[in-house]
Amino acid sequence: MMEERFPIIKGAEEFFYKESNVGILISHGFVGTPQSVHYVGEKLAQLGYSVLAQRLKGHGTHYYDLENCTHEEWFESLEKGYQKLAQHCSSIFVLGQSMGGTLALWLAYKYPDVKGIILVNPALTLPSYDHLRGKAIPRFIDEGNPDIKAKDANEITYEKVPIKAIHQLQTLMDITPAIIPDIKCPVLGVKSAVDHVVPPENTDYIMNHIGSAGKEMIVLENSYHVASLDHDKELIIEECQRFVQQHISHGVS
Repeated sequence: MMEERFPIIKGAEEFFYKESNVGILISHGFVGTPQSVHYVGEKLAQLGYSVLAQRLKGHGTHYYDLENCTHEEWFESLEKGYQKLAQHCSSIFVLGQSMGGTLALWLAYKYPDVKGIILVNPALTLPSYDHLRGKAIPRFIDEGNPDIKAKDANEITYEKVPIKAIHQLQTLMDITPAIIPDIKCPVLGVKSAVDHVVPPENTDYIMNHIGSAGKEMIVLENSYHVASLDHDKELIIEECQRFVQQHISHGVS
C-alpha cells in the first residue's frame, strides 16, 4: 500500500457538515474529487442532514498517486467515511456518482444497516476504456474535458489517467453485477438521458437486477455524466430530500 506523495489540491478536500442524526455519505467518481459533489452536499446539509463527502485514495492530489491505488483502497476510503459518519448518525444514506455509485453498491452490500442508496449515473461499463483492457502501455492516458452540459461548470480533475488505475476501475465494474441481487436497501436510480461516459443502460441494469423492494428511478433531461455539477443539480437535491424523508422512520431531529 503506497502512501500519497502529493498534497491535496486546494478545493479537493473532503468535507463534513454535522447537522442531525440522519447522515448522507457522498462518494465522487473516478478521477474526481469531493469538489464535484460539494454543491449538492452543502445544500443537503442546509436541509438538516449531516453530510460527509469522502476523498477517495489517490484522488485530488496528482495522478501519480492514483497509479498505485487499488479498487479495494477506494472502497476502504468510502468505508472509513461510513464509519466516521456512523459515530454521529443513527441513519445513514449513501449517494454515489459514477464510480462512487459502484462503490455505494458495495457499501450497501457489506453494511445492511445502510438506509438507502442514491446512484447518480453509476458505472458498470465505460466503453471509451474498453480498448485498454490487458494493455500495459501507454502508462498514462489523456483525460478529456469533464462531461458536463453546463458551460459555466468547473470540475477539479486530473488531466491524465494511469492505465493501471483504469484496469482497477474495470475490475471493480466487472465484479459488481454479482452482488447487485443481494442488495436489499431502498434505492433511487438517477440517470442522465444523455451520458457520454457511462451508458444510461448501466442504471437500468442495476435497477432491474437489484434485490431491493423499494426502488425508483428518475431521468435527468438536461445534464450529462457529472450531473452533480450540471443543470439538474437542484432536481438531484430535491429527489434526495424526498427519498431520504420517505425512508427514515422519524424524520430529521
